[in-house]
Amino acid sequence: MNSFFETHIWPLKGRLYRMVYLWTKDRDLAEDVLQNVFEKSVIRQHELRSHPNLGGWLVKSLKNEMLMHYRKIKPLDSLENAGEISQPESNKLETEQEHQLVLDLVEELSPKQRDVFLLREVEEMSYEEISTHLEIPLDQVKVNLHRARTKIREKLINQGIRP
Repeated sequence: MNSFFETHIWPLKGRLYRMVYLWTKDRDLAEDVLQNVFEKSVIRQHELRSHPNLGGWLVKSLKNEMLMHYRKIKPLDSLENAGEISQPESNKLETEQEHQLVLDLVEELSPKQRDVFLLREVEEMSYEEISTHLEIPLDQVKVNLHRARTKIREKLINQGIRP
């Protein structure tokens, strides 16, 4: 007999890991954050059985874990690490460079716009699923996604790249 964790939470590990990895761009940190959230979900699995929005709880827990991690880091450390984002090598394909550019532009979005954009474009969630996971109204999902796409499109055009 499988536990609640094995049947309801563990199958979401790939989606949750990708989300955290896109936030951190650090595999080890993403795995640590995800492990902490999984540990909390195992401890609280009896409460989570009746939770109306399990996916939303997991996403919110991931965000909270990230905030706790960054609060522990000194502000100067986080600024030093911000400049260490890996850039594509010159011999890589142009599409990889464009992909990296779009990821960099996504990082410049506001947190709400970035979350909605990543859930829609990377995780391919529906508007309704995003609304449920982020616990925001459906109209707000559409507004944030539109604004995110517009900002990315404008920045690409300003850099001479046709979106």
